[in-house]
Amino acid sequence: MPAVVSDAGPLIHLAQINKLYLVKKLFTRVVITPSVKREAYDEGVRLGHADAQIVGKAIEEGWIMVEEFPKRLAKASKRLAEDENISRADAETLLFARAKGAEVLVDEKVLSNLARMFGLKAWNTWTVLLRSLKMGYIEVSDIEAAIKELSEKRHKLKKEQATQILEAAKLIARKRKEKRTHSTL
Repeated sequence: MPAVVSDAGPLIHLAQINKLYLVKKLFTRVVITPSVKREAYDEGVRLGHADAQIVGKAIEEGWIMVEEFPKRLAKASKRLAEDENISRADAETLLFARAKGAEVLVDEKVLSNLARMFGLKAWNTWTVLLRSLKMGYIEVSDIEAAIKELSEKRHKLKKEQATQILEAAKLIARKRKEKRTHSTL
């Protein structure tokens, strides 16, 4: 898999359900900007959130790398943030991914749409979990638990979306099982 530049949201959400390690399994490099580090780690530690410790450990281990945002992109990130009514950190994440030729990991729909407009492949918490299921790293029960846990933590997931994610997970598991059955015949 390629490199990914991540926003804070997916890191926080995956850490909340103890599945952050899946990002390491799916991507060759995981890069964040100092702004994202402040949001996902520094601020989380200040507020006493356990998920921040998990993100901090990944940074300490070096598989989440904090890289300086290029100064040459500062004006563009300010303009993008203002024009699209997104945070400066979100604008930096998108522009950094584009400059690196990387994919992007974001949970907000507006960021996913902007990423696609920039020609970037966009991932989110749920696509990470579904791909991990397809790869055999987790099971459907892990996705069911993630839906339950994240909804309790006020993750913005509508009931209809949860149903679609679960249906996709069951389909992936069924196809995985069929593939294993065919390969043993």
